[in-house]
Amino acid sequence: MTRKIITHSPEETIALAESIGRQLRKGDVIAYTGELGAGKTTFTRGIARGMGLPDEVHSPTFALVNEYLGGPGTTPLYHFDMYRITLPEALESTGFFDYPLSESVFAIEWSENIPYALPEQCLRIGMAYGEGDTRIITIEGDDRFADPGH
Repeated sequence: MTRKIITHSPEETIALAESIGRQLRKGDVIAYTGELGAGKTTFTRGIARGMGLPDEVHSPTFALVNEYLGGPGTTPLYHFDMYRITLPEALESTGFFDYPLSESVFAIEWSENIPYALPEQCLRIGMAYGEGDTRIITIEGDDRFADPGH
């Protein structure tokens, strides 16, 4: 399933992502692609909100990973930035493979840098600039995401 959605503000982008976040399950991987500043972190803010996690989501650019664990009954979200990762050895040294995917959800910015580490069945979200705050969002994934509230 592939779907293209246009949002016209950060708030619309967050609302779309929130509807997707409500459908996520343990073991899901969100693989983002898109230019710098296209809205990947904004989208993750909505994902976290939809998962019932605090929405104090920040770019993991300098930390490499931000963890949003929530409280009892919530699924943890690990938000990765792979911008600087260009070799499999570099990914290995980050500890990426030590995070518990089977018990959490991964949101991976710059996923195109680590195609060898992505599961075949992941939710692929491409983000592109439109005019002003408009974003063109391409969603590829299973049927759960065929109509994410829009």
